Amino acid sequence: MTAREPLSTSFTASSTADEVMQGVDLTGIRAIVTGASSGIGIETARALTAAGAQVTLAVRNTAVGVAVAGTIESSTGGIRPRVVHLDLADKATVTSFADAWSGPLHLLVNNAGVVTGSLERTCEGWELQFATNHLGHLALAIGLHHALVLGASERDGARIVSVSSTAHMRSGIDFDDPHFERRSYDPQVAYAQSKTANSLFAVEATRLWASDGIVANAVNPGGVATGLQRNFTAQQKQSLDAAEAAGVFTYKTIQQGAATTMVAAVAPQFAHSGGHYLDDSQEAYTVPNDADLAQHPHGVKEWALDPALAERLWVVSTDLLRT
Repeated sequence: MTAREPLSTSFTASSTADEVMQGVDLTGIRAIVTGASSGIGIETARALTAAGAQVTLAVRNTAVGVAVAGTIESSTGGIRPRVVHLDLADKATVTSFADAWSGPLHLLVNNAGVVTGSLERTCEGWELQFATNHLGHLALAIGLHHALVLGASERDGARIVSVSSTAHMRSGIDFDDPHFERRSYDPQVAYAQSKTANSLFAVEATRLWASDGIVANAVNPGGVATGLQRNFTAQQKQSLDAAEAAGVFTYKTIQQGAATTMVAAVAPQFAHSGGHYLDDSQEAYTVPNDADLAQHPHGVKEWALDPALAERLWVVSTDLLRT
């Protein structure tokens, strides 16, 4: 059977969020952006607001979120974004956020993420990067499923954007020890596992919810210098610098980094097609699990799109969330 050609757009690695949004009218669209108090999250929320969307900033620090909302309102002339507290590592706040949401939701951007330099755990004992980057977003999406169904019925579909990373190429999911209870802790491997999980979430969410009019896609923003790197260890910084020097990636501006998120959020190619991994505003090509990152800096590994692994991760994760 002939392999399907990856979905493509007219945008490139150098495109900005504003270029993607040119001519797009999101009046009446209700959107949530997690981690919208810094970096790519701010730019994503700003671009959506400028296009007319009613945006909710889901943030840990609401004081910072309020300041960001004011800046977005004044810079776009759009509707002032709402600010709601959300700590993805705290199940109670995720539940409270979802329970408090009223009415339809048309776009959920799972943008927030953490990087740790050493082993940290939630009160449940879960490894913090996996818990925040994956489990928290999964719980949020499940909690908002009904709102997304309402949004889909209103607007011929609802979308979820899951922000992954090239880092996913370092590790698949260790189902035997996802929380590093027995193996030695490597923060880079832990982060990579969580980013693979972000992609697998998009695969399984689409399989389960496409019949409801909901599709999910994963995106790689590319190399962007943001606050996410503030907790990098010296080894992590050296690894990043070495990758840039080797040409594995070229740093993007925050405006360019948000572009692929906006493609997944509004491009017609992805309106009813999900379970994809986007890079540089295109659907990425798939590479073998043993592929060298230096040779394939813009691909997506098979383990990040495997339907069987996606289903297994969903089952394992939802079981954890019920404990």
